[in-house]
Amino acid sequence: MRKNRFAREPEVDPFYDMLFNMLIAFVFCFIIALLAMNPKATKSGDIPAKAEYIITMSWPDMDPNDIDLWVQGPSGESVWFRNREADLMHLDRDDRGTSNNTILINGKKVVNPLRQEVVTIRSIVPGEYVVNANYYDTKDIDPNDPRSGKPVEATLSIIKVNPKAEVVYYGQATLDARGKELTMARFTVTSNGGVDNINTIPKSLMSAY
Repeated sequence: MRKNRFAREPEVDPFYDMLFNMLIAFVFCFIIALLAMNPKATKSGDIPAKAEYIITMSWPDMDPNDIDLWVQGPSGESVWFRNREADLMHLDRDDRGTSNNTILINGKKVVNPLRQEVVTIRSIVPGEYVVNANYYDTKDIDPNDPRSGKPVEATLSIIKVNPKAEVVYYGQATLDARGKELTMARFTVTSNGGVDNINTIPKSLMSAY
């Protein structure tokens, strides 16, 4: 029999309408929640604002010697391996050369070749900062390594993080013997977060401790 094209379709149960609408609302809420949990990716070149300045000192990979980073803030307090926090500065790692760059995992020795110490300045505190390197005299150095106790070239970078990464200083200096302390950089942070008066005029930080 031919279907009457004017005939009415059977009525739909209102309960199914309600279920369908609830399903749509649930899907919509799920999409909103998903977007909230996955914010827009950070633009290329931007760094999350976890620090205002990053001071990094490094020396040659696999070098057995222990070079220490010292940073003095505007109050006259310094961060170093025995005082890791001062003036909203923080020493993130005390790299002791061969001594703390080797671990055993399942009986296998794993070596980290990187030699690096990092100090972060967490807020803008106006005033002068002094950055020194110290060739630490330690008995933990491998005496069989021909580089032990020999001159070490250290590299220093100072990066202003916000509003975007900017290298405000990059330089190198040679520490020629154990016990040597060397001023690698001095700089002044202004009230608006800028960096001024960069120099390498010597100033001892170790003498105060």
